[in-house]
Amino acid sequence: MNYVLHITNKNYSSWSLRPWVLMRALGIAFDEVLHPFTRGSAPDFREISPSGKVPWLVDGDTRVWDSLAIAEYLAERHAGIWPADAVARAWARSAAAEMHSGFTALRGQHGMNVGVRVDVAQRSPELLADVARIERLWNEGLARFGGPFLAGAAFCAVDAFYAPVAYRFRTYGIAPQGAAAAYLATLLAHPAMREWEAAALAEDFRDPPHEDELALIGRVTADLRIPAR
Repeated sequence: MNYVLHITNKNYSSWSLRPWVLMRALGIAFDEVLHPFTRGSAPDFREISPSGKVPWLVDGDTRVWDSLAIAEYLAERHAGIWPADAVARAWARSAAAEMHSGFTALRGQHGMNVGVRVDVAQRSPELLADVARIERLWNEGLARFGGPFLAGAAFCAVDAFYAPVAYRFRTYGIAPQGAAAAYLATLLAHPAMREWEAAALAEDFRDPPHEDELALIGRVTADLRIPAR
């Protein structure tokens, strides 16, 4: 197998992070092709992806788009994408699907921006509800399956789907309670996450829409990225 994973900027792209960190964490080899944002225009990847978006996995003549579809495609070919235990696997798939289709307030109001720290002025009730649900979900999975990852002892697809949440929580100063706090630290310390973060901090590109929204959210207290070009 000669996988090629197409992604975009690591500082901003939560969707790209999901399959990338899953494949890295499980030792699934792939070639990475990074398509950077273009200053002043919305990303459009229709030349490489039927949806016009990334991530986009190429496996020979097979093309797979959408992060959840990529996870399921890999699960047909590699062990460990989902838990071996049927109960844990059903829970993990449900939790990943909930992340994939829900939590719109968190995604919309706290966009992923790995390299900055923001003192948030105020959070909407909808965003707080999303945070509370994630905290309950994390604590449930850790209690049911023993941790340190959401569905048991090993990192799997459900952890990859919540990996962008870990960066968002840290960026915007959200501290979950209970076992979820330790899980957040575990995710951020994972070697694959650290590798992604190092690459994100080394990007000198700034996307104006992403950067401008920070001023609407609160006050930037730290920017750990290399200087913008």
